[in-house]
Amino acid sequence: MRTPMLIVATTLLLCGCARSDPTPTGTVPVTLAGSSGSTRLSVEAASTPEAQERGLMFRTDLKKDGGMLFYPYPPDGSSPRVASFWMKNTPTSLDILFIRADGTIARIAENTVPYSEQPISSNEPVAAVLELVGGRAGELGLAEGDRVTLPPKR
Repeated sequence: MRTPMLIVATTLLLCGCARSDPTPTGTVPVTLAGSSGSTRLSVEAASTPEAQERGLMFRTDLKKDGGMLFYPYPPDGSSPRVASFWMKNTPTSLDILFIRADGTIARIAENTVPYSEQPISSNEPVAAVLELVGGRAGELGLAEGDRVTLPPKR
């Protein structure tokens, strides 16, 4: 009788210690308008401080037409500010789009280096940040000044 109880208790303990993947707060639509036309994507929403801190760290399951939207940025909804991202614990190269309050792209950091701890700055205040699989911005013909249609703030 003791052995089955010990097995159950150990199993429950180990389940509680397992690292969980981040739970996205849902998906939201974004529309990107570049030289190749308009493209609508469904991306994960990172709207809480915890989700924005974790971002796409540890993720290897990124889809070509997916990504993660950090909006509002900062997550408390205060005025736009200069954003600084890094690739720590991120195994997949990303394109990071820094988006102004008017929806235009301020900067695109293309094909970022996985696992790099070098800061990647927006260089100016932004209201949102969109991470896509590395190379996707170029495929879509996106450039600084192009427009991103964001969902309503949650």
